[in-house]
Amino acid sequence: MAGKPKLHYTKGRGKMESIRWLLAAAGVEFEEEFIETKEDLEKLRNDGVLLFQQVPMVEIDGMRMVQTRAILSYIAAKYNLYGKDLKERAWIDMYVEGTTDLMGMIMYLHFQPADTKEKNLALIIERATTRYFPVYEKALKDHGQDYLVGNKLSWADVHLLEAILMVEECKPDVLSAFPLLQAFKGRISNIPTIKKFLQPGSQRKPPTDEKFVAVVRKIFNI
Repeated sequence: MAGKPKLHYTKGRGKMESIRWLLAAAGVEFEEEFIETKEDLEKLRNDGVLLFQQVPMVEIDGMRMVQTRAILSYIAAKYNLYGKDLKERAWIDMYVEGTTDLMGMIMYLHFQPADTKEKNLALIIERATTRYFPVYEKALKDHGQDYLVGNKLSWADVHLLEAILMVEECKPDVLSAFPLLQAFKGRISNIPTIKKFLQPGSQRKPPTDEKFVAVVRKIFNI
């Protein structure tokens, strides 16, 4: 039997968090090797295990995978979270790209100067409530099922729940105008593997804070 996937990244959310979410949703146990210093990162680079000299990197099925999107699509396909045909996969991809854009805005918010944070936070809430969440609300209404694509859990559902929870950390009542998304959040959060990941003590990482930002700046020279 193959060993557990091993995740190489910093001890925070960043681009690895969606990978943690997807593995957890699939019920896959994984190990983590944290990059805590600039030297840790340099060692990986010097060992030649990072295809483009960057992380996230995941060791899985005898491969050392880099590029977040490539890792996520591999996991989604491997664990049957990527639809039943090309059309379903296309819809999953579109929905995932939307939530990726929204989560990217939140991810980079913490690395912006203090004087622009408030303005950018307002932009995140505005985009979430006028550009992104209405799309998913309509999708659930039109589809009439518990999930975004087909009638089973997919990568798109896992990613959307992660995005919802991230935006709620910025504005707790952000779903007030989206009743179907509120119900979706409750349903998907109660799927046993996801419920377990949402419990304290899991491998889910806490929201990014100033201390973590300082560590990341030091490791990556930013």
